[in-house]
Amino acid sequence: MSSIPDIIKNARASMDKDVAHVKHEFSSVRSGKASPSMLDSVRVDMYGQSMQLNQVATINAPEPRVLIVTPFDKGQIKVVEKAIREANLGLEPSTQGPLIRVPLPSMNEQRRKDLVKIVHKYGEEGKVAVRHARTQGREALKKLSGVSEDEVKHAEKELQKVHDDYIHKIDELIKAKEAEIMEV
Repeated sequence: MSSIPDIIKNARASMDKDVAHVKHEFSSVRSGKASPSMLDSVRVDMYGQSMQLNQVATINAPEPRVLIVTPFDKGQIKVVEKAIREANLGLEPSTQGPLIRVPLPSMNEQRRKDLVKIVHKYGEEGKVAVRHARTQGREALKKLSGVSEDEVKHAEKELQKVHDDYIHKIDELIKAKEAEIMEV
C-alpha cells in the first residue's frame, strides 16, 4: 500500500529522470564546438539491427570543428557514413581511409535559430514528461484509501509545487542552452 510521501517521492524520482533526459538531449545539440555526444542520436543499421553509433565506432573530437568516427568493422564504413549523413543533423561526413571525417558546418544565424528550435522541442518533451509524472501522482493519490480529502488536497498542492519546480528547472536549462547556441 503506498502512502502520500511514497507517491510524492516516486513522482519526484520520475521528474528527476525527465530532467536528466532533457540534459542528455541538450548535450547532443551542438553549440560552438565539436563533441562526440553530438552523434548520440545517430542509429546505424548493421548486422540486421539498429544500433547506436557509439556501439559500432569510436568518436573523437580532435579539433573544435571536426569529429572523427572510426568504425570497429572497416567493412561497414559506408554504412556508418550513410547513417551520419541521413541522421538529420546537417552534417556532411566524408570517408578518408579507415575513418570518417565529419566537419561541422559553421554556425550561421539560421542554423543557430534551427538549433534553438530543436532545444525548445526537447525542452517541451521534457515538460510533457514532467506533467505526465504529476498526472500519475494525482491518480495514485485519488486511489488512496483511509486518507482524508484534506490530506489528498494538501498532497496534490505539494505535488503541484514539485511539478512547478521541475518545469522551472527545464526552463532554466532551455535558457542556458539557448544562450550557449546564440553566443557568437
